[in-house]
Amino acid sequence: MSILSVEDLSFRYNSVEILSNISFSVNYGDYIGLVGPNGSGKTTLIKVILGLFKPDKGNVSLFGVNPLNFKDRHRIGYLPQRTLFNPYFPATVKEIVSLGLLSKKKAPGKFDKSEEGMIGEAIRLMDVLDIKDTLIGELSGGQHQRVLVARAIVNEPDLLILDEPTTALDPETREIFFHNLQDLNKNKNTTIILVTHDIGSIGKYASKLLYLDKGIIFYGSFENFCSSKDMGSYFGEFAQHLICHRHD
Repeated sequence: MSILSVEDLSFRYNSVEILSNISFSVNYGDYIGLVGPNGSGKTTLIKVILGLFKPDKGNVSLFGVNPLNFKDRHRIGYLPQRTLFNPYFPATVKEIVSLGLLSKKKAPGKFDKSEEGMIGEAIRLMDVLDIKDTLIGELSGGQHQRVLVARAIVNEPDLLILDEPTTALDPETREIFFHNLQDLNKNKNTTIILVTHDIGSIGKYASKLLYLDKGIIFYGSFENFCSSKDMGSYFGEFAQHLICHRHD
């Protein structure tokens, strides 16, 4: 079943075409690695999908609804490319994560037992339980990113969209981060779209590759990508091997 459908999408900014004739769909349970060079339109595509930008042409259906009219925002967890926190903001990790539940609450107030359980589960999944009472400004870059992902997943969204979430992470922390997302996808059946430049790592975890360069160069399983002679010619054999170097 499709969670997202994009048909013949084009988008211009100041008369410059950023996206051209984009068509693809995402099914429940997919884990999409969205990759491409700088300026390829990855972040723009995400913003159109979320209804933050209006396309010049084409149609987008998000949970069967035009994103511009979509109301059930609690069904989506979103971490934009740059999320800044004042380092002196007096909030703990647990308090930051709990903010992700506000879209579901009908009235402000204390969290009930069920909501406390959801907060604890998100903290556990992102492996930040030992720092849950630490102020957000005291965290390392890797810890900070994991807390923001915990905030994005705390209300158990059907779709999780992460835009370059690993740029502040060291290699070891990056691998742990990817493992955590894979567990979320497999154990919670959370559909994930992950924008990344880390082509070598995403090939180990995601189920599908969407390579974008203003238009779609490739969309499909990694197995199909790795066996495609056309993609070998397009990327070169070494780059294709790098993307396909997966460890099961």
